[in-house]
Amino acid sequence: MTDRLAQLMLDRQGTALVVVDVQERLAPAMNPEVLDKVKGSIRVLIDGVSTLGLPVITTEQYPKGLGRTIPELFPQQGAEAIEKTTFSCCGEAGFVEALASKGIRTVLLTGMEAHVCVYQTLLDLLRHGFRVHLVRDAICSRSKENYLAALHNAALAGATVTTVEMALFQMLQDANNPHFKKISNLVKNR
Repeated sequence: MTDRLAQLMLDRQGTALVVVDVQERLAPAMNPEVLDKVKGSIRVLIDGVSTLGLPVITTEQYPKGLGRTIPELFPQQGAEAIEKTTFSCCGEAGFVEALASKGIRTVLLTGMEAHVCVYQTLLDLLRHGFRVHLVRDAICSRSKENYLAALHNAALAGATVTTVEMALFQMLQDANNPHFKKISNLVKNR
């Protein structure tokens, strides 16, 4: 298998979902229509990866100023977010350790803003040797131009650009998977 083909593969083993900075005071700066779609996509991913037993890691950029993660996107009751001030999640000491302690080698990356915190996290994850699948329908920026630049540069950097449905069905692998019906309903009802 070529390196490029290996990079495109997405297996449940060693994969985590990372939700970057979808916060109360940052969300209103996004286009409301785009934000609604992104929130829906992230919610489907959280529910889908939770069904598959994968970890979800949530980060918050300077929550004193930007507020907490919007409540409907917290993965579970009582979960905690990793607080940070660096744009890249990898700049926060606990982040890379949280991935390593769970045996994570592949990250499904979502959140906002695509061209700042998400993009810088993506670059640092790649530099640390992680495979990154950037979920294009689960990220956003204030402007379409910045969103598109983030997608373009992410692919150039070596990340795999994917979608919610591609990622979930790739991890399912088989319609006989016991989680197929639940995942299929999540996708169908979005």
